[in-house]
Amino acid sequence: MIKYEKFFSSLTRFMRASEIRELLKLVEKKQIISLAGGLPDPNLFPIEELAEIAKEVIKTYGKKALQYAPTKGVTVFREVLAKFVMKARGIKVSNIESLIVTSGSQQSLDIISRTLIDPGDVVLIELPSYLAAINAFKIQRPEFVGIPLDNDGLRTDILEDKLKKIKNEGKRIKFLYTVPIAHNPAGITMSTERKKHIVELAEEFDFLIVEDDVYGLLVFENVDTTPIKAFDKNGRVIYIASFSKILSPGLRLGYIIAEEPLADLFERAKQSMDLHTSSLSQFVAMEALRKGIIENNLPRIKERYRRKRDAMLNAIEENFPEGSQWSRPVGGLFVFAWAPEKIDTYKLLPKAIERGVAYVPGKPFFVDGSGSNTMRLNFSYPPEENIRKGIEILGKLLKEELSS
Repeated sequence: MIKYEKFFSSLTRFMRASEIRELLKLVEKKQIISLAGGLPDPNLFPIEELAEIAKEVIKTYGKKALQYAPTKGVTVFREVLAKFVMKARGIKVSNIESLIVTSGSQQSLDIISRTLIDPGDVVLIELPSYLAAINAFKIQRPEFVGIPLDNDGLRTDILEDKLKKIKNEGKRIKFLYTVPIAHNPAGITMSTERKKHIVELAEEFDFLIVEDDVYGLLVFENVDTTPIKAFDKNGRVIYIASFSKILSPGLRLGYIIAEEPLADLFERAKQSMDLHTSSLSQFVAMEALRKGIIENNLPRIKERYRRKRDAMLNAIEENFPEGSQWSRPVGGLFVFAWAPEKIDTYKLLPKAIERGVAYVPGKPFFVDGSGSNTMRLNFSYPPEENIRKGIEILGKLLKEELSS
């Protein structure tokens, strides 16, 4: 047997398998209630509408939809997308050359990592933060500096103190990565005041902001969901979003909005990755936008997820042991929970799976190694009865661990 390891590049040392993806493999093999992945509810996909659109696209745009496309994306799709972003999120795209279509928001993160991070650069990141972003950035070997969250989002007072310390040490800060609305995994939404403060600090300490707005349109309560990008006057915010949660993850469509010098750099990086995102997917999404399918379907999605969130919060309230804490998200797909400190959710997971329920241990979401007693719980995918049953199993298991 060839020892292939001797052929591996040094960078492979920093390529870790996603704990979530590995967990999903395990869950697929058993009859388990999965509160683990961030899957949308497939019953909310506009399947019939998309089937008609796909047929129409092939007939009408077949020669273009099945052909290679520009790396930044199909021009007519980007024009339609720019209008949607303005209407839905209040972000003006004055030049479509600053808009790049990507193969899901994960590719956006990979592009940003490859083009902006050198080994040893400081990347500011929330505690906790989106695991797939951590893994995308980690391969470039940055120095992560974690900033804690509270109910109003990222603690900008602590961020300011950290920035002063980093500046005094003469280190180079590249960017702050943040999920300000319906945070994954923490389930919180950042206050308007803190969004503005982050932009002010970026100007003062000269760093970029990577705003991940994947959940900005999936908010169920009456709260301010203005993106940080809307407060950006000097082009410091790199804005990324996706169609995965509002239309279909199978289309693999995301996008980046950034000033042209950055967008041009990102384009060159993407050329070496996949040349361009699926032309067919872009034309399908374009027609979905033109026909108002996303806008018309969003109220149904949000109402369904609101009910599922409430089912999970009520079940946690009834079943989790004293000393537990949990987020109360205004949107998104997740509740983040803190078990009593005695509990190690990594060690508890095999027992949970044996009893028929899976979750994601929270520790990998913390770049400082904390969070051993935390877990991320998904409410978007399972039916309400499975949410209640799964939380009941978890609550009983947690109580048993505490008494042992």
